[in-house]
Amino acid sequence: MSFVAAEGVIVRGSNLRKVYSPGTPLEVQVLKGIDIEVRSGEFVAIVGQSGSGKSTLLNLLGALDTPSGGNLSIEGQEIFGLGSDALADVRARRIGFVFQFHYLLDEFTCLENALMPILVQRGRATPEEMARVRALLERVGLSDQLHKLPGKISGGQQQRVAIVRALAHQPSLVLADEPTGNLDSRSGQQVFELMREITRAQRVAFVMVTHDDRLARAADRILRIEDGLIGTISQSELL
Repeated sequence: MSFVAAEGVIVRGSNLRKVYSPGTPLEVQVLKGIDIEVRSGEFVAIVGQSGSGKSTLLNLLGALDTPSGGNLSIEGQEIFGLGSDALADVRARRIGFVFQFHYLLDEFTCLENALMPILVQRGRATPEEMARVRALLERVGLSDQLHKLPGKISGGQQQRVAIVRALAHQPSLVLADEPTGNLDSRSGQQVFELMREITRAQRVAFVMVTHDDRLARAADRILRIEDGLIGTISQSELL
């Protein structure tokens, strides 16, 4: 069954709340009613102080965690309330993840790592999928690194492989949690520019959590989480 998002909206969250240890002296309200939507081809940066709930929100958007309240839809399909198998299918087919650390598998080549979402789903990649992923790796400057193990390439190159891995299965939504946090400024800028370029070209909805105001200012839209709530801010407010 297919689902179509209204007006190009890929992900829509409404009144998302997250409370830890509810009803106890240790209760903490992290998210207090978040409304968010991201459209196809849009690159959104989420900023905020450490502990403000940025990663918590990203986990909810990625169906890695369940909220204490609220609703979430991806391409028009309501997510919360699905069984574990259905949620796993949503993550596997519609969402790509890029983390601060690349989490590549040391015993597999760069090409094999990039193909991993497809291999996990079906055990093998079709010739068309193989060609598409190879083309993505070549596009991010790794044409001569395809058959090398991760330990033989630089940190910036490893993160490029991780970005291609997140896109290998053609997701509609990509979520990135501090994707340049472990890179030097030059490599981080290059990785960011690649993410922006691919977002436009493939029309995915891209949500990035970052502490780097310089990168956030280059996004299409900047959202700030503060006191459990979220709001749009301008580039000048990060200066």
